[in-house]
Amino acid sequence: MDSDFSQFLASRRSTRDFLPKTVPPEIIEQLLTDSLTAPSWSNTRPFKVAVATGEVRDRISNEFLSRWAALSKARNGNAFSKIKLFFTRHGLPTSNRRMTKPYVAELKPRAQRIGKELYSVLGVARGDVVNRDAQWARNYEFFGAPVELFIYIHKSLHIYAASDAGLMMENLMLSAHALGLGTCAQGAVGIWDDVVRREFEVSGDYRLLCGIAIGYPTDSPVNSFKAHRLDVSDLVLKLKN
Repeated sequence: MDSDFSQFLASRRSTRDFLPKTVPPEIIEQLLTDSLTAPSWSNTRPFKVAVATGEVRDRISNEFLSRWAALSKARNGNAFSKIKLFFTRHGLPTSNRRMTKPYVAELKPRAQRIGKELYSVLGVARGDVVNRDAQWARNYEFFGAPVELFIYIHKSLHIYAASDAGLMMENLMLSAHALGLGTCAQGAVGIWDDVVRREFEVSGDYRLLCGIAIGYPTDSPVNSFKAHRLDVSDLVLKLKN
């Protein structure tokens, strides 16, 4: 095995702070071209990508931020703010509602660990609701990235479409890493599909899976954060006795 390739894979990490520097269209085109070299279920390629830049990107971001502000206020506010959210619906998920449900017992400790370690790097103390929600809002600014991709999958293939999209996304993110770009896969942007559909022609056969922020990383300490990796022994199933 080529150790350089292994080191390259290990050096990729999620970027959560981007420079405002524009990513040239030809670079975006190259990333998408590279993404399509990933394997696919019977070569169906059951996914679409909406590329948001410039004013389109800003409109989507601003609407996301408005909805998050309303949702955050209701979650942390009094009964009146909760009632207001219920009647206005502004901030409630319009898609992928299952994302908002708690993790199951097997997976929850992993999510809690990365949350604790990441917020420690960001200087957000446990129980600091204001700064926690302010940091979460950064998702809806796409962490300052000038490019946001929205990944859609064909509903007919269900989990197999999501599998194909994951393979495509990994190729794209590794291509970006090789070109000196940072990326961050974002499940957080998947709950307001209607906002994206205002800007793009998306068939009703496709459902929003997630987003990917793309741009040039800053030298912020958060971009050096190393998420805990599972040991191989945690991955491989044991044989039955």
